[in-house]
Amino acid sequence: MDGQRGVVSGARSRPTIEGAGVRLRRAFGYHDVPRFDPFLMLDDFHSENPDDYMAGFPWHPHRGIETVTYMLGGRVEHGDSLGNSGVIGPGDLQWMTAGSGIIHQEMPQRTEGRLAGFQLWVNLPARQKMINPRYRDVKAADPPVVRLRGGATVKVIAGEVEGARGPVRDIMVEPQYLDVTVPAGKGFEHAIARGHTAFAFVVEGEGRFAPDAKAPVGPEHVLLFGDGDGVSIRALDAPLRFLLVSGKPLGEPVAWGGPIVMNTQEELDLAFEEYGNGTFLKQKK
Repeated sequence: MDGQRGVVSGARSRPTIEGAGVRLRRAFGYHDVPRFDPFLMLDDFHSENPDDYMAGFPWHPHRGIETVTYMLGGRVEHGDSLGNSGVIGPGDLQWMTAGSGIIHQEMPQRTEGRLAGFQLWVNLPARQKMINPRYRDVKAADPPVVRLRGGATVKVIAGEVEGARGPVRDIMVEPQYLDVTVPAGKGFEHAIARGHTAFAFVVEGEGRFAPDAKAPVGPEHVLLFGDGDGVSIRALDAPLRFLLVSGKPLGEPVAWGGPIVMNTQEELDLAFEEYGNGTFLKQKK
């Protein structure tokens, strides 16, 4: 592949506490705007200790963004102001478009073994920030799993790999969201549209994430790629698993206050004023 992307930055995720006291790790967030545009935040949560996660994320608002919850292990119960409710289990994913406003909760369930998953925040363009909210529930068996000639397997949540399209479609930032596993000693190449932001987050194993990479990178690390036609990644002496995410940058101003992300401070102030006086929800029929 010509024009392979290099890695322009890499860092280990940072411990943080969110919700009512959930211990997790933040790969990137508020202080990384606009480097990951159109992506705002990636949180990685994994623990075998229920005390780390049982407090959960009680009722809270969102506006102006999409939240993407992907579970690897354990279960999270959710409910929202639209009347939706359910449980996200191992391998399941929920792509929630908050749009004009939604109030919801996400409450991890006590489980034997490990609770593990990710939440990605995707920004909405200014013209879509006030659209009606919606959910896309993706069950573990829904995304196609592609086995490549070189041995890698790819779960395609959004985007396309060798003609297999993921079930999450018609998103403005044209995302690719891939869960990739590469056998020990093998490689993986994938095309990404020029100009699109792309990053990888390492779940298991170690690998080199660019042809000229000198040092291997292991779990809990996020790598931001420079521009180019695609990525070339190689596993070392154990299988390598990582998320590969890309999307079209918005190039718009970001006004971010907690769970709400708008384009101006005035829009942000109005959102919190409406949340306080009970006029926050604006779904149109």
